Amino acid sequence: MSFQALVLAGSRGGIDPVADYAGVSHKGLIVLGGQTLLTRVLTALDQAGARRIGVSTSDAALEAALVAMLAAPSLAADIQVLASAEGPSLSVRQGAAAMGTPLLVTTVDHALLRPEWLTEFMADAPQDADIAILLAPEALVRAAAPETRRTYLAFRDGRYSGCNLFLLKTDRALQAIDLWRKVEQHRKQPWKIAAMLGPVMLGRYLLGRMTLDETVSRIGALAGVKAVAVRARHGLAAVDVDKPSDLDLVRSLVEG
Repeated sequence: MSFQALVLAGSRGGIDPVADYAGVSHKGLIVLGGQTLLTRVLTALDQAGARRIGVSTSDAALEAALVAMLAAPSLAADIQVLASAEGPSLSVRQGAAAMGTPLLVTTVDHALLRPEWLTEFMADAPQDADIAILLAPEALVRAAAPETRRTYLAFRDGRYSGCNLFLLKTDRALQAIDLWRKVEQHRKQPWKIAAMLGPVMLGRYLLGRMTLDETVSRIGALAGVKAVAVRARHGLAAVDVDKPSDLDLVRSLVEG
């Protein structure tokens, strides 16, 4: 399977608690199992068949690490650096504009990323979808990593955790990214987000009457796209490195 991918490796500014905990300037430079998180993610994408990988960052140290990798290439994929934007949604928007679609999107802190998770996700995404999102059922996550503490979204058919994996299958998917940008802009004004969703949908969700598929489909419809949720086959796909305890967990899983 040949595809292209975008790795989000930007920064929200200030001190990143995970990078600070690990004693590095950027999460992507954390060494795990003898490799940086950046190398681990790029290797997983490469082994899954990525022919072109864009890394969205504005961190000088991370860019230097990429330059060093390109000087002694060990990956088959063509790798390029893209300047990151103020937030992840705009970084995805600009990355997709530069690279085109279809485009697989993930993050540099996806420390346990495996090639088979990527190929399974892309195979499971419906052909007629504009955008697909990978989510893992709570039971699957807890079975794989009982000690992990994740954020779960509750639906009528269960609770799910995001997996930091998105597939922009068509150019229409950018309309969904634009909706995401609006949500980001209003994250400190939740009443505006509620107004965007509409009272009926918001009420049904708060009352626990919306399934995962129905919710994702309706949010996609707000953006004028066909959006689908893909259920992860592996619970560890939901484990990234957002906080120091996450780093301790993945280190114990990788290094023993």
